Amino acid sequence: MPRILLAAAGSYGDLAPYTGLGARLLADGHHVALATHDSYAPLVHAAGLEFRRLPADPRTRHPDPDPAAPARPAVPAGRRDLLRRAAAFVKELGGGLADAAQQGPGTDLLLLSATTAPLGRNLAEAMGIPALELPLVPGAPTGDFAPVVSGGRSLGRWGNRAAGRLSLRVIDRLYADATRELRARLGLPPATPRTVRRRAEAAGRPVLHGFSEVLVPRPADWPSGLEVVGNWWPWHAPDTQLPPALSDFLAAGPPPVFLGFGSMAGGEGERLGDLAVRALRRAKLRGVLQSGWAGLTAAPTDDILTIGTVPHDLLFPHMAAVVHHCGAGTAAAGLRAGVPTVPVPVTADQPFWAARLASLGAATAPIPFKDLAADDAAARLADALGRAATGPALRDRAGHAARRLATEDGSGAVAATVARLTT
Repeated sequence: MPRILLAAAGSYGDLAPYTGLGARLLADGHHVALATHDSYAPLVHAAGLEFRRLPADPRTRHPDPDPAAPARPAVPAGRRDLLRRAAAFVKELGGGLADAAQQGPGTDLLLLSATTAPLGRNLAEAMGIPALELPLVPGAPTGDFAPVVSGGRSLGRWGNRAAGRLSLRVIDRLYADATRELRARLGLPPATPRTVRRRAEAAGRPVLHGFSEVLVPRPADWPSGLEVVGNWWPWHAPDTQLPPALSDFLAAGPPPVFLGFGSMAGGEGERLGDLAVRALRRAKLRGVLQSGWAGLTAAPTDDILTIGTVPHDLLFPHMAAVVHHCGAGTAAAGLRAGVPTVPVPVTADQPFWAARLASLGAATAPIPFKDLAADDAAARLADALGRAATGPALRDRAGHAARRLATEDGSGAVAATVARLTT
């Protein structure tokens, strides 16, 4: 039985899709261990996978590398703050990845997310085994679009490619210290992240991207081996049902609007909950608020319900529209359900996915999260809610996209490559 170590780090959206992929590989006869943070151990175990711990759990770690530092905002205050936090996160991650690999019997194949790949390449070299990179976002330079963390605006074909190359150099610098420490621990000769990355590129190792060409067609200027295979979806038990209170709420009136910010906006739940209620009232719509890391909440009424964790593939098809931060997984889940989106991107790749949904015609124009602090935020959000929940054009486009997504089998494409690499 081939033994696979799948390593994914970050927020729920960075990890959850790999549980569904791991379950698929398990069903194919592989032994699958998923290395990730303690917060997600129950989800990993429920999917039938072996759990191995990675440090730097975003749910519990201090957002500043110095625990004595003053409290920092839950949402990074600009790109520099985002990079600073990312560097501290990566530094913790390197040693933990090596620890995870040493647990249990030998490993035949590494599967790596975007956050673990720059470190995992070194691990694969030391172990003498293949590694398959499985990012959830496009990372290779292309003329088709600017890097996903640049805000979603095109810089022209030459500018997009140049920015893409610069983005890779930034990532290389971000992982430099952790790579140096990891290679020393593994007994490998010194090498920079750029050198290790280029070796992998020169070897022609496949990179399978877990998103749909419905949103991002494969760039024609990408080198061979970089493929877009379609989403792999979070695992949940086949007999999972909606909570009774939620089912009763859905049955009591017309389809409501979903509002949630996932792992974003920690600590802003009361303000955002109040804003959501005012916007829903103004638009004359019912609403389902998902608490998430923000702690989004509102007083229960006949037309507004607050919920905890519920699988989006069960919930979203019952919605008139969905309002969210546009993380890659949530954006895809809304599209899969065939419902219009009101994108409220916060940071990182979220403006990119928000712009993609809008250009597809399945979403309203994005409302940047920072704009929710404006005096007219409730009115602006209410207007977008009304258009998304009642506009037939948006729903038609979303439905068309959902039918295309239904024909894809991202997990199957990965499983086929894994079978080739392990035989």
